[in-house]
Amino acid sequence: MSALLANPTFWVAVALFIFIGVLFYYGVPGNVGKQLDSRGKRIADELTEAKRLREDAEKLLKEFEAKRAAAEREAAEIVSNAKDEAERLAREAQEKMADFVQRRTASAEAKIAQAEAQASAEVRAAAVDAAVKASERVLRQEVTGNAASALVSKGLNDVRTKLQ
Repeated sequence: MSALLANPTFWVAVALFIFIGVLFYYGVPGNVGKQLDSRGKRIADELTEAKRLREDAEKLLKEFEAKRAAAEREAAEIVSNAKDEAERLAREAQEKMADFVQRRTASAEAKIAQAEAQASAEVRAAAVDAAVKASERVLRQEVTGNAASALVSKGLNDVRTKLQ
């Protein structure tokens, strides 16, 4: 037995058993088990919380995707309405411009017709005056005396009224 007491392996084994005994005496294996169980429960709770948070995040993501889709539809509708309104305004502007041009053309044509009529009247009046003067000159040379003057004046007045 003395060889056994001198063997260092024996003493290591004895120290190991004493160490294990002290650990059991102080309840270390139970505490370690409790801590491991506590940690496992905490991890399980964290996993449950993470799963709940993930589900909430997925739900929020779906809501935001639905809102984004609705916003895109609304934006597309606004753009479509704006295009329609712009086309309508362009058509109205074009119609107003065509109406304006038509009125201006009619006004210009009326002014041209009035100017033509006025020019024609002035030419006619000038021709009448020239014809009257020429007739007066010819008649004065041909007819003489008081009767001639009265006849020329009456004839000239008749010509003027008929030509105008």
